[in-house]
This record gives sequence, structure tokens and C-alpha cells, in this order.
Amino acid sequence: MGRAKDIIIKVIPAKIANEFVKKTHYSGKAAPTSKLHFGCFLDGKLGGVLQYGNPIDKRNILNLVETSNKGFNSKWNEMLELNRMAFSDFLPKFSESRCIAITIRMIKKNAPQIKWILSFADGTQCGDGTIYRASGFKLTAINKNSTIYKLTSGETSAKHGTSKKDFNGAEKLKGFQLRYILLIDKSSKLTIPEIPFSKISEVGAGMYKGIKR
Repeated sequence: MGRAKDIIIKVIPAKIANEFVKKTHYSGKAAPTSKLHFGCFLDGKLGGVLQYGNPIDKRNILNLVETSNKGFNSKWNEMLELNRMAFSDFLPKFSESRCIAITIRMIKKNAPQIKWILSFADGTQCGDGTIYRASGFKLTAINKNSTIYKLTSGETSAKHGTSKKDFNGAEKLKGFQLRYILLIDKSSKLTIPEIPFSKISEVGAGMYKGIKR
């Protein structure tokens, strides 16, 4: 674990979190739906941010997990999405998985109604979710990219987050989007099949730090 065990995690203001994410995250953008912001500090310096909030299409996400209310989909307040995770290079190895584990424990303690966590790996521009797999998330979908486009300005953007007129002449990028779910409440269960991690390489969806593998 090395120096990763020395990282201190605190809840921080949205303004500070958003500024850090815009400077550090590969997308250059903060998630507008984030409402819970954790800062990861090493030697008093902010080196990472994890942001949790609602998924953009929450109504159609709730049916992915059946919680302890047997026979029914998750309730509106029973899940969160890990919207953004941004880390500086100066943080040591294993920082990401340690910080995910600590923030999940903090959520369990302070918001016990949360039963599960959703997150997506951008296998089009960034990576296939190595950290999620190391953190105990289950792989539940591997889909060809349908939302990330390269605009004529050279900027990349998700189609659901930008004005449609900006997509005139835009090019859809080739790649994949991978969906991961972490069941915090062990009595909850997936309503969709869990996909073996080996499927990632089988379909050619492997990516690490923006490089296909």
C-alpha cells in the first residue's frame, strides 16, 4: 500500500472539487449532477477528487438492482453514481482503489440508505475500468460508444450534454463504454447478468490511459 495509506479524505465544497476536476480529469469537465464531493489529501495537498451524485438518466437506471425491498426496483434514494474520479500524478500507487474504499465506507456510515454505486468507464478516451474491478465492482455492460463525439472545434463532448447544433459535422469516436455496479448492501442483487472481465479483451474493449490494449 505504501504512502497511499497516508491519504486523508474529507468532504470538500463543490466549487473546489469542480475546479480540481476541470484541471485534472481527462474530459476537462465536472459532472453537473454531482452532489457529494470528496477531496483526497497527501501531506496537506489536494491530490484527488471523487464526486458522487445522480446519473443523468436515473429513472431508467433504478431497475438494474433489486434492493432488500424484494421484487421491486431500487428506490430513488438508494443509489449514487460515481460521476467523476480525478487524481494528480503525484499521488502514490493504489491511491484510487484506497480512496474509493474509504469514500464508500463514509457513505455507508452517513447515508445508510444507499444500497449500491454505479459508475461508467470510458473505453473510448480513457480506460476500461481497471480501478473499478480492483475495488469490487461488477461489470454489467460493454457497449460500443454512442455518445462521445469529436466536434469540428477539436473538442470532444457527450451528445447528451451539448447543444445539438454543436454536433453539425461532428465525428462519433470509436470505442466502448463499460458499466460497473458495486453492491454495498449485500442483500441487494443485480437484475441483469454479470459479465466476466475476460469479455473486455474478447470484444476488443481494452484500454488503459487512453491507449488501446
